[in-house]
Amino acid sequence: MFFSNSTFRTGLYAGLLVALALGVYLFQLWAPENQVRLHAAHLIAALEANDWGKVEEFLDPAYEDQWGHDRAVLIVRLRQILPYARHLRIEAREIIVQPMEGAGIWRARVTVQADPNEVSELIKQRINPLKEPFELQWRHGSKKPWDWTLSRVTNPALILPSSGF
Repeated sequence: MFFSNSTFRTGLYAGLLVALALGVYLFQLWAPENQVRLHAAHLIAALEANDWGKVEEFLDPAYEDQWGHDRAVLIVRLRQILPYARHLRIEAREIIVQPMEGAGIWRARVTVQADPNEVSELIKQRINPLKEPFELQWRHGSKKPWDWTLSRVTNPALILPSSGF
């Protein structure tokens, strides 16, 4: 016999322990609160990197914000404006995540930094003084625990024209 009984038993217990540890890790990783937190962080990283393909993946097809922008308009405006904010850094503070059935809300005060130019100064003037947090509403799209999309963004203190910059 190639394996002794005690070696097999030890291997079985070690395998079960690894499977249990992996199960606990995935359960925590895929928890709605953690998924909303991670998706918001990855969205911010994609915006900082001007990774438009990744940004589009995060946006729900039915996206709409308080300023009257839908998904298509938001993507066009982000592509027009953010490349001028060189070395963009978006910092979220005082983060609160509230999971709900099939959805989640991420709230945080946001500040923006970038290399100085006219566009980045305009962005910083509008965003950094805000006292109200941004609220990102995420929707769980399917039975897959990692399938979350951004469905709405609000900030009552931020005034943006719906027809222009």
